[in-house]
Amino acid sequence: MFIDLTKLHGIYLVCGRTDLRRGIDGLAAVVTQQYELDPYSKSLFMFCGTRKDRFKALLWDGDGFLLLYKRIENGRLQWPTNQNEVKKLHAKQLERLLSGWAIESTIKQSAPLRKH
Repeated sequence: MFIDLTKLHGIYLVCGRTDLRRGIDGLAAVVTQQYELDPYSKSLFMFCGTRKDRFKALLWDGDGFLLLYKRIENGRLQWPTNQNEVKKLHAKQLERLLSGWAIESTIKQSAPLRKH
């Protein structure tokens, strides 16, 4: 990943399915309206659709949004399925997720930020 994770204020994983047809404005609206978080906070917000081989990420870099899209060719993400929940991750958990490993064992220690 070309983003310096040490400069991020947070890494947030939106659990469950998100409509990946959404663009920057739609994903920023999910962050603000559904989870009451600030998309301008220099945090990475990650979303997964129905298929577990691709995800989108949204990041404010100071003067605009980056919309990242990745499709994994061999393998699938172990994406948490609790709909309407967001989890704050640390860098090691993000590495595990992107390597195809489950992150549940380390996430269970911290409670979800918000449920609807």
